[in-house]
Amino acid sequence: MTATPAPEFSRIIKLDQLGKAGTTHTIAPTDDERAALARRFGLLALDRMEADYALTEEDGALMARGQLRAALSQPCVATAEPVPETIDTPFAIRFIPESLEPVGDEIEVDGEDFDTVIYTGESIDVGEAIAETLALALEPYPRSPNADAFLKDAGVLSEGQASPFAALLAMATKKKT
Repeated sequence: MTATPAPEFSRIIKLDQLGKAGTTHTIAPTDDERAALARRFGLLALDRMEADYALTEEDGALMARGQLRAALSQPCVATAEPVPETIDTPFAIRFIPESLEPVGDEIEVDGEDFDTVIYTGESIDVGEAIAETLALALEPYPRSPNADAFLKDAGVLSEGQASPFAALLAMATKKKT
């Protein structure tokens, strides 16, 4: 059995040492942690990352609400050129003890947007949860300004050119000539 590697950006908070509810905390990875996160998420660079958050207890769960900011670059999906990206997004993460985890596939959501992390033991890892929040905030298909020209030169059809209607139009045009 292979051991699970330790998270690159781990910030453990022991539940018995929680400070005053609502206190704002700021965390940021070190240079080495940013480099490891960049490798994990396939980034060309992770120049800056920080998060401000406050922890509160709600209905037996801990809620971390805050703001994530990052400056990074990803490879273009077509050219592999660097595509700079700035992230400045609010987040809400609900930490639920395993003992309160819903059984089966049903999870009741009250309409508020938040991610849920199930934890065991007497601590939570806010750093790893925020790292995962960064991954979810990334542009899924980054494109450089040269992407369209590169794809056209490679013979890749655009969506309009590849549609069934484009094929019908081409057939109709051939019939007329």
